[in-house]
Amino acid sequence: MMHADFNWMREALAEARAAGDAGEVPIGAVVVREGEIVARGQNRVLRDNDPTGHAEIVAMRAAAHALENYRLLGCELYVTLEPCAMCAGAMIHGRLARLVYAADDPKAGAVASVLQVLNHPCLNHQMAVESGMLGDKAGELLREFFRERRVEGPTRP
Repeated sequence: MMHADFNWMREALAEARAAGDAGEVPIGAVVVREGEIVARGQNRVLRDNDPTGHAEIVAMRAAAHALENYRLLGCELYVTLEPCAMCAGAMIHGRLARLVYAADDPKAGAVASVLQVLNHPCLNHQMAVESGMLGDKAGELLREFFRERRVEGPTRP
């Protein structure tokens, strides 16, 4: 499983790079079920003027459409940054089986860094969680993106 995990995370990193190339914060995600990618997502907040356009939400919406079910049973989500509270909540409602994320988010992470939304003992859904896979690559992609933004200056209010 570990070799496959690296492949899926590399796919999520490719989505993150594409988001960065489009001027979005470079975060990418893929949803995998039974060894196949069923959906991809990347940040689309700016392109869609959508505060919910996070990579995880985009990928889960696409997966739900592809599977014709809002319950993403048996699905795994690979994402390049620790999910925020909104995305973690959506993962619970979608009943994901597993989350694998690359880099921790010390400012807004809702899995372990700032909040612990997933696997709260009072919730009726629990999922397997793994972190740190290719975290150095995902973290560097984010650092480089923001480094360039500081040099260029803001492009949006």
